[in-house]
Amino acid sequence: MILIDQARWWFRDRRWCHLVSDRDLDELHAFAAANGIPERGFQGDHYDIPEEYRDGLIAAGAVEVPSVELVRRLRAAGLRLSPAERRRRVAANGHRPSE
Repeated sequence: MILIDQARWWFRDRRWCHLVSDRDLDELHAFAAANGIPERGFQGDHYDIPEEYRDGLIAAGAVEVPSVELVRRLRAAGLRLSPAERRRRVAANGHRPSE
């Protein structure tokens, strides 16, 4: 299932939320691509999503959950990376980690 949390993180004068899969990364990447989310938003285990995209992603099937639930389900699926591992994977793929 594709999950999205509330947009509550500020970066560069925008609020951001997170898009994850509680199943696998293939599902997450397919959903992101189908909805025009660029790969540069991928942060190793989630996509950083600007607030203005959120409603459209929910309309496309992402399920809104609280942030704590999103992380719980990401961990339960074995997909949650430590911050160090996330930075390492993102850097290896040429994407800048979120601040």
